[in-house]
Amino acid sequence: MKLRVSAVQYHLHSISSFDEFAMQCEHYIRNAQEYDAEFVLFPEFFTTQLLSIGDENGKALPIEALPGFTSQYIELFTRLAKETKMHIIGGTHVLEREGRLYNVAHLFFPDGTVEEQAKLHITPFEIEGWNMAAGDELKVFDTEKGRIAILTCYDIEFPEIVRMVKAAGADVIFCPSCTDDRHGFHRVRYTSHARAIENQVYVVLTGTVGSLQTVDFMRANFGQAAIITPNDIPFPPKGLAAEGELNNDMLVTADLDLNLLYEVREKGSVTTWRDRRTDLYTDWGEKPVGSESSGISQ
Repeated sequence: MKLRVSAVQYHLHSISSFDEFAMQCEHYIRNAQEYDAEFVLFPEFFTTQLLSIGDENGKALPIEALPGFTSQYIELFTRLAKETKMHIIGGTHVLEREGRLYNVAHLFFPDGTVEEQAKLHITPFEIEGWNMAAGDELKVFDTEKGRIAILTCYDIEFPEIVRMVKAAGADVIFCPSCTDDRHGFHRVRYTSHARAIENQVYVVLTGTVGSLQTVDFMRANFGQAAIITPNDIPFPPKGLAAEGELNNDMLVTADLDLNLLYEVREKGSVTTWRDRRTDLYTDWGEKPVGSESSGISQ
């Protein structure tokens, strides 16, 4: 089983209407379609670009205004997923529920189905700057190309959560990210490689580039897409199927062979998943999927 994935290094710049945002998103998706991609990943917080549209006085909208674009965002990506027959991980978009803001990844299926995965680990900045709340449900998603999970940026820095989705059968982790400097970028990048090695899974990572000069906390972005593999002989050197050029507006595409994952889990140079010392620490693989003890739903 093979699947082709594309990751968008989304260029943030000021816009004046939702239509401009829609045109930019469609450009990336049509580009991925030209490469016959089956999955396309957008970054975390890329919809903050909508805040630059501003109010009647030309001042950037506050983060609390972003949920007001939700219906347009859902309609846009649902339409594009159906038209292109692709699975679109629409980065993350801020939702408001019961008076609280959540950073939520959205998965758009070719049949029009839409699924959500809220970010589970919230950074101090998200709490202090934007008063974000943490999600409390971990999911895996079945697609016609296999089982996947979506873990947003900071989530990938916690090995337990990736163990859980791997135990639930996820072979590909999509990681939308948004980092403003080298330190944050490398934290997410290095831990993505670690998670791929530890769990013998693929990690598809991307981030925002460019700048929103009028939007607080989005004035700096440091990003690079990477399609990350385990580090073993069947895979490319350095565990990289592909990576973008740092901080450039571009699309990165590669093929993922799921059969290679299954082979190295059984007879690779190392068999990190099989060799876990479950006599010493938790074996998430014995937690029933969808049970209260696993915390995972499908």
